[in-house]
Amino acid sequence: MPSNTDNRRQMRSTARFYAVQALFQMEAADQSYESVCQEFLDHRFGAEIEGDLYSDADGDLFQSLVSDAVNYQARIDKLTDSALVEKWPINRIDPTIRALFRAAGAELIQSGTPVKVVISEFVDIAKAFFPDGREPKFVNAVLDHMARDIRPDEFVQR
Repeated sequence: MPSNTDNRRQMRSTARFYAVQALFQMEAADQSYESVCQEFLDHRFGAEIEGDLYSDADGDLFQSLVSDAVNYQARIDKLTDSALVEKWPINRIDPTIRALFRAAGAELIQSGTPVKVVISEFVDIAKAFFPDGREPKFVNAVLDHMARDIRPDEFVQR
């Protein structure tokens, strides 16, 4: 039986995964923050849909990530652009990865979660979406660059 700490960690990981999905859905279907968040909270967290059981998630973290990604999108996109090669701006990358960068950027900007944890969590999400591709390495490199801009103090040599 998982401990409370393991369960809380899993619910936070799931919240990050759902936040990426919600941000993707908001962009792809041109839906509002309110409608997408409500859909996830009401119909996905811990639900069974067509025989698939959806994990429960930390609703507060989920809402915070999606809200902060929306509120800080211009800043996050600028940080992402600065980490990408000049000829490949954020609007040219895969929309799933774009949603991932926005959720991760929101967590880096607004939370006290250690940089290493944020990067590791979102690289794992990239692996879930792109299990056979090079995308997880790309995500790791871009998030590392973004994190150094957002929280340089966590990279100071000791």
